[in-house]
Amino acid sequence: MNTLETTQQEVFAMPRIGVKAPEFKAVTTQGDINYPSDYKGKWSILFSHPADFTPVCTSEFMTFAHLEEKFEKANCSLIGLSIDGLYSHIAWLSNH
Repeated sequence: MNTLETTQQEVFAMPRIGVKAPEFKAVTTQGDINYPSDYKGKWSILFSHPADFTPVCTSEFMTFAHLEEKFEKANCSLIGLSIDGLYSHIAWLSNH
């Protein structure tokens, strides 16, 4: 006799523009953050990159770095997200 076994998986959808971002805490190269409570009353942009030491990472981060002052004047914080750990980010920063 065959038994049919079912498993249930939790599915996480990709965030979409206009959808509220989840709350999270993170240790970053700029210090600890508690999102979104640390950014109340401000706009924030969450952007991601595939991994440190990739061409995409360099171009994205350097572009945002050059525009950071303009974002600050518009009361907007930039928050870069990645799958890499803090020590990888520190190593990347020391090379750029």
